[in-house]
Amino acid sequence: MNKLATKIAANERSDLAHLMRRAGFGTTPSELDAFVVRGYEAVVEDILNPETAPAFESDLIDRYFSGEPIYMSSGEWFFRMANSPRPLEEKIALFWHHVFATGFSKSEHPPSMIRQIEMFRHFGLSDMRTILVELAKDPALIYWLDNNENRREEPNENFGRELLELFSMGVGNYSEQDIKTASRAFTGWTFTQPLPVYPNGHFMTEFLYRDDDHDDSVNTFLNEEGQFTGEDIVDIIVKQEATARFVCRHLYNFFVSDEPQVPAWGTTPPQDPEAVDTLVNAYFESSGEIRSILRVLFNSEFFKTSRFERIKSPAELVAGTIKLTGTHRFPSPQLLDLDTAATLMGQQLYNPPTVEGWHTGKEWIDGGALNERVDFAVREMANPSAPGIQEIITDLRKDDEPLSPERFVEKSLDILGSLEVSSKTYAALLDCAKVSGGLDFNSEESINHGPESVHRMLQIIAASPEYQFA
Repeated sequence: MNKLATKIAANERSDLAHLMRRAGFGTTPSELDAFVVRGYEAVVEDILNPETAPAFESDLIDRYFSGEPIYMSSGEWFFRMANSPRPLEEKIALFWHHVFATGFSKSEHPPSMIRQIEMFRHFGLSDMRTILVELAKDPALIYWLDNNENRREEPNENFGRELLELFSMGVGNYSEQDIKTASRAFTGWTFTQPLPVYPNGHFMTEFLYRDDDHDDSVNTFLNEEGQFTGEDIVDIIVKQEATARFVCRHLYNFFVSDEPQVPAWGTTPPQDPEAVDTLVNAYFESSGEIRSILRVLFNSEFFKTSRFERIKSPAELVAGTIKLTGTHRFPSPQLLDLDTAATLMGQQLYNPPTVEGWHTGKEWIDGGALNERVDFAVREMANPSAPGIQEIITDLRKDDEPLSPERFVEKSLDILGSLEVSSKTYAALLDCAKVSGGLDFNSEESINHGPESVHRMLQIIAASPEYQFA
C-alpha cells in the first residue's frame, strides 16, 4: 500500500472510531477492523437502520436482572450499551432520556420507567410528531409532570409548560396563553391506576384517554384557533422553525460538540450556526425525522472534524470503558456496581435531577467527579486477563518486529480509537513505554512482561485528560 492509500485508510479508521464513540459507546479493535472493510458511509447506514442488525437478546440478562429495584435496570442498561448489536438504539434512548428527563425519584414505579426507555429505543429515530405524541401518552412522563391532575375544570399547566419550554420550542417562542391552551388540549390524557404494590410487587399501568375530562372549548395556540386535541397541539408544534432549531441544537450538543446549558440558548447563539442551519434544513426536508437528520449530521464535515470536542457523560465513560475491556460481556452481579460508579460521577440513570435533565460538558468534571471518572477507568484497565485487553494485546502482537517505544505509544492510541493527545500527555506515555524498552513478544522474557506493559500503558492513557473526551 502506498503512502497516500495508507493515509486515506488511517483517516477513515479515525473517522469510524469517532463515529462509533458518538453513535454508540465506542468499539473494539476487531469491530473497528470490520467497519473499515465496510466503509464509512455504509456503516452510517447500518447504524441508522438498527432493525437490520440482530435484536438484542434479553433472555440471558433478564435471568440475572429482572428484579424490582431500579438500579438493577440500570445495570441491565449498561450491559446493553456495551453489548447490543444495535448501538444507536441505546444511544438515542440515552439522548431522549436526557432531553425528556423523567425521574424515578418521583414515580417510584420501575415498570413505567423501564417502558419509557423501551419507547425511546423503539421510536427514537422516527419523526418528532410520533415521538412527542408517544411521550405525551407515556405514564412515567404523565405522572412526572402531573398531567394525571390536568382536568377540564382544574387545568394543571405543568406538562403544557414543559412541552413548550424544554421538550420542543424553547423559552421565548410561545406565550403564556399558548401554555394554557396546550394544557387544556391535554386534559383527559392520563393512565390507568395500577394494582396495589403489595404483596406481589409493581404492576403495569397503561395510557388512558378520558373524553369526559377533556376540555374541547375553542382556544388559540401559536396564532391558530380551534377545538384542540393533544395531537393537534403537537401537529402545530412540529411545524415551527423554533422547534426545528431547538431539537437540532440538542442533537448538535449531544452528537457533535458541547454547547452552553439549555437555559442560555435564548441569549447565546450556537457555536456553529451554519451546522445547526444544515440540520434544520434536514429537519424540514424529512418532516422532522431524526434518522434523516442524523444521516446528514454523521456524514457532514463539521461532525467528522469534531473529534474529542465533547466531554463524555458518566454513562458514556462507563459503557465505553467496559466495552473496551470486555469485563461485562456476560451478566454478573458486578453490573450493579456500574450504577454506583455512574451515580458518583454525577449521572444516575432513570433519575435525572430535574426536568432540565443533566448539565453537560465541563459541568461533568468538577473535582470530585473527575477523580471518580479517572479511578473507574484505571481500575477497569487493571486486569491484563480481561477479554478486551487480551484482544488489544493480540492486536499489538501482529507486528513481527519489536515495537519501539514511539511505535508502542502510537499503536496503543490507535487501538483505543485513534485517540489524540497533547504533547505533554504523549511525553508521559513515551516515558512509560521507555521503561519497558518498547514492546517485544519474541523472547520468553518479553512474552511474560508484555501483557503487563500493555495494561500499564492502557491505565496511563485512561488516566489522561484526553480520555475524558469523545
